[in-house]
Amino acid sequence: MDYAARITGTGSAFPETRMTNDDIALKLTEVGLKTSDQWIRERTGIVERRISDVNNSAEHNSSLGERAAQMALEMAGRKPDDIDQIIYATCSPDTIIPATACWLQSKIKAHNAWAMDINAACSGFVYGTVIAEQFIRTGRSKTVLVIGAEVLSQFVNWHDRTICILFGDGAGAAIVERESAKSPQRIISSHLVSDGRLSELLHVPAGGSNMEITPERYARSMHKMRMNGKEIFKVAVRTLTECALRSLEQWGMRVDRLDWFVPHQANLRIIEAVANRLGLPMDRVVVNLDRFGNTSAATIPTALDEAIRDGRIQPGQTVLVDAFGAGLTAGGFLFRW
Repeated sequence: MDYAARITGTGSAFPETRMTNDDIALKLTEVGLKTSDQWIRERTGIVERRISDVNNSAEHNSSLGERAAQMALEMAGRKPDDIDQIIYATCSPDTIIPATACWLQSKIKAHNAWAMDINAACSGFVYGTVIAEQFIRTGRSKTVLVIGAEVLSQFVNWHDRTICILFGDGAGAAIVERESAKSPQRIISSHLVSDGRLSELLHVPAGGSNMEITPERYARSMHKMRMNGKEIFKVAVRTLTECALRSLEQWGMRVDRLDWFVPHQANLRIIEAVANRLGLPMDRVVVNLDRFGNTSAATIPTALDEAIRDGRIQPGQTVLVDAFGAGLTAGGFLFRW
């Protein structure tokens, strides 16, 4: 079976509420902590982020995913019945059981699709797209919907300024379809890695089967994210650079021939450091971190969608996406739009 996989449509969705750095500074002042818009901008590059109202069903994780999916389907010229597989990347699901992919399948009425969640944290969309490519290349799938969506505001400790300044909520989607292996417009190469030895750099201690959330653990915020920011910075720069280079090397492409680089939107200083190591000017790097913060699995598909819709990414151009996340997970893939 001589197939390739091609991204044919993208979409994105965000909650309505904007939380600025000044809003966070005021929120932290109420609990006796200090920060400022300048402090946050200098360290992260973030100006504002979107926060879901979980009492509004339209802003649940799967609802944001639904909106992104509908946009991607429209761009690709497909209908829900055309989808035969849904891969939903998230570490902040609607429910632990069932999978958020199943909630989404019901909402968009993709009755012919089978659906599953994956949790690779911020690398989730990259992992999901590479999984979709493998199913397509073996002939098992024809049209795959890949979602990266998060409502991480529910896992943020609002008493910890190293965490609460970073994350936002949102969803991105891509339609990945079967294409001739000879087509120039396709996913060209990919590289995925994991290192469980680094699992405690960013984790949520309680809430899994090995540690239930008791009143005492709740009071200690053990159901919220914990992060070693300094160590993550070093690991992220090294890992993103390595994954980018490996993805390019598989295709024998030089960095200077790359049209666009779409990295995980975790921290502007990380993005700038990786671009510098790769020898890429920042005007060829897609960044939406300033307006949306770190939306984990949603950062790459939302940034990709924005750059396609505003005309920066043109048909025939070559794009490299690159992510790292808790786990540690990391990966990248190269494709021609």
